[in-house]
Amino acid sequence: MKVFKFGGASVKDAVGVKNIVRVLQHIGFKDTLIVVSAMGKTTNALEQVVHSFFENKQQYPQHLQKVKENHHRIIEDLFESENTEINQKVNILFDGVLSFLNNTDVEEYSLIYDQVVSVGELVSTTIISHYMNKEGMENHWLDARECIKTDAYFRDANLYWTDTEAAIQTKVNGKSTLISQGFIGSSSNGFTTTLGREGSDYSAAIFAYALDAESVTIWKDVPGVLNGDPRKFNDTVLLHQISYREAIELAFYGASVIHPKTLQPLQRKEIPLYVKSFENPDDLGTAVSKGKNLDPLVPCYIVKNDQTLLKLSSKDFSFIIEENISEIFALLHQYQMRVEMIQNSAISFSICIYNKYSKLEPLLEALKTKFKVKVNDGGSLYTIRHFDKPAINFIKNKVGDILLEQRTLHTAQFVVKEND
Repeated sequence: MKVFKFGGASVKDAVGVKNIVRVLQHIGFKDTLIVVSAMGKTTNALEQVVHSFFENKQQYPQHLQKVKENHHRIIEDLFESENTEINQKVNILFDGVLSFLNNTDVEEYSLIYDQVVSVGELVSTTIISHYMNKEGMENHWLDARECIKTDAYFRDANLYWTDTEAAIQTKVNGKSTLISQGFIGSSSNGFTTTLGREGSDYSAAIFAYALDAESVTIWKDVPGVLNGDPRKFNDTVLLHQISYREAIELAFYGASVIHPKTLQPLQRKEIPLYVKSFENPDDLGTAVSKGKNLDPLVPCYIVKNDQTLLKLSSKDFSFIIEENISEIFALLHQYQMRVEMIQNSAISFSICIYNKYSKLEPLLEALKTKFKVKVNDGGSLYTIRHFDKPAINFIKNKVGDILLEQRTLHTAQFVVKEND
């Protein structure tokens, strides 16, 4: 069994869906499990539905209707004559979300988020499965929520591996070509959960691990893993080979081409990962496996935006000691802050964090009861793996004020206030 993953950019419209089918016909689709994301910017649009549900309840039905209409336009472009079955299935999925929002008394943002946003993957895979059948490519549609078993930590759920492996093996057994969803799972109480933004890569790795897959291929709109985001850096270089360890490091620091959790289950069973272009499927792309650490060995640039830098110091000018650091991290955990970088001295403690769950204000209130707190919001974190002097100078010339700098043997990081 092979596992393929197609992201939202590859299925943003009918042209993209038709291209996926051509790719699968060209490279083969037997004994393959295909993981697909939501179409195009659907997740962003559904996030707007969630936002309007909490901020202006009169608007969320209209926002959801726009998403629904966009998918029906794609259906019209894919199926020459009206396909009643696919239209009914898509309507049922969207109507289920609307009914949930109209009738729920739940006020937990993250729980609502997962029930709404997950419909993007369910609809995209439903459409693609039907279109493949139309093109003579028999396949089985698989609900990932029946396979991916998690806890109830909504928007970033943790996997129950034993239950997940058993469910996947049972559901996949004996089937040749399957279409399933990335990003989503379910908790024991029946609610849909999600694995974090861009979590479809992780879903592919989970399926591969449970099935002892031959390989995983992530199909992207880039030729493979580059040494920098081409939207932010010119003259990027294609990385032909990356070791598991190096790929984990790059993902940990924020390289967006691979989800951070994807690599470890693949490494454990030595399942190779390929990152290839769906526009040029015959190109070699990037291989992640055992072997050479990085080929070619060049500096790799990673940028994370929307960062907040906190500088903490004691109110009585005493040292920041282990007890203080323990209190700080307890609060970071309580308010669900992702810690990107830390640095401490005798009398201060600096933390670069990502305010994913919009809980910065209550965190600051809690910290200010014991510490002096200086806040720099709206910054960026630049990371250079395998840096050299020209790479350091390149970043320093590119960015605005450097607020914090840190270097280890192979990695340099800079928290910066971007130039206007």
